[in-house]
Amino acid sequence: MKRNNLSVVNKIVRSSPAMKQPKVGFYSSLNHTHMHTVLLDWGSLPHCVVLRIFQYLPLIDRARASSVCRKWNEVFHIPGLWRKFEFELNQSATSYFKSTHPDLIQQIIKKHATHLQYVSFKVDSSTESAEAACDILSQLVNCSIQTLGLISTAKPSFMNVSKSHFVSALTVVFVNSKSLSSIKIEDTPVDDPSLKILVANNSDTLRLLKMSSCPHVSSDGILCVADRCQGLRELALNYYILSDELLLALSSETHVNLEHLRIDVVSENPGQTEFHSIKKQSWDALIKHSPGVNVVMYFFLYEEEFEAFFKEETPVTHLYFGRSVSKAVLGRIGLNCPRLVELVVCANGLQTLDTELICIAEHCKSLTALGLSECEVSCRAFIEFVRLCGKRLTQLSVMEDVLIPDDEYSLDKVHTEVSEHLGRMWFPDVLPVW
Repeated sequence: MKRNNLSVVNKIVRSSPAMKQPKVGFYSSLNHTHMHTVLLDWGSLPHCVVLRIFQYLPLIDRARASSVCRKWNEVFHIPGLWRKFEFELNQSATSYFKSTHPDLIQQIIKKHATHLQYVSFKVDSSTESAEAACDILSQLVNCSIQTLGLISTAKPSFMNVSKSHFVSALTVVFVNSKSLSSIKIEDTPVDDPSLKILVANNSDTLRLLKMSSCPHVSSDGILCVADRCQGLRELALNYYILSDELLLALSSETHVNLEHLRIDVVSENPGQTEFHSIKKQSWDALIKHSPGVNVVMYFFLYEEEFEAFFKEETPVTHLYFGRSVSKAVLGRIGLNCPRLVELVVCANGLQTLDTELICIAEHCKSLTALGLSECEVSCRAFIEFVRLCGKRLTQLSVMEDVLIPDDEYSLDKVHTEVSEHLGRMWFPDVLPVW
């Protein structure tokens, strides 16, 4: 039956005046002309247009496109195309991303090193990849790099490179660039002498320095940077090198307003329970000088290690707790962190945080974002918290199992009440079950 129907359709199509069969020669000529026009149009595109297209292409596709015609090959070698480059280095047996081909690396070093301005190195967890990055750095002699980033995609592989090899390679860039404005060298063996070389050659241009988890840098080393680099606007470091002297240096009349200060608080030694305190006067000086600065603190401590923190007013704006934090510490935050904008608590004990959350809502008038996970809050207290914050609470991420139903509110009622106070639809987050 289906075959008969199909034959009928074919007859109708062949006999229909509106469906005349085209002449093969006519369409063949038309297609040839159309293809010629398309090729002509692509080949005659202005250099600036092809350059813009090339900038969006992955490196391998860009290289292939350069072999299409002579004009595209000329664009491939335009200096502007090589101002930004990311070297991807890995051991193929243990990595998920493609590595930059060695021949291409040598071509870049020989032909385009002088054009490089925004450079990053992405390495996998192998020491060999980190050493390869150092080898490339040591060859960037004739460069004018403005931003430099060293990125470990898994464990900090740069820390496995010999300190002398790493510092020697990094110093080549510090000495020759003369215009570094942004440096991200976290989880590396950079040391105080190399920082002194950095500021000796780039003090007028340095604006951003991220160097958390650099165990060979002391408070004296970072203080040297703050004293000499008066244009520094963003700084990321570990708490153990934060000092009153550093905050005062960043608050001097000749220093520009600091915009972003990130502090990672981790135990310098396993089992460490004591941390130094920063004086309130030092924090006050910083805020007086840079009233709009974001002070971001990441805590990776255990409950017994918080003794030195938040006993006095602290101008922190963003707080992230990666491990368990006690009710007592959260209570101190409510009383002593009036500038708090964002709070994320990833874990807490079995006691509810009702009183602490309400205290934070009452005293932290700038709070706009809250994240809660692996802790407990009664539904009544949570609704009161949201009511106090109101519509200024623009980000609210709370896991469903955090909320404990009580005699007044069920989880369904929480959704309704919170949505009403926020002025938008809101639901608690749910961990997917696969």
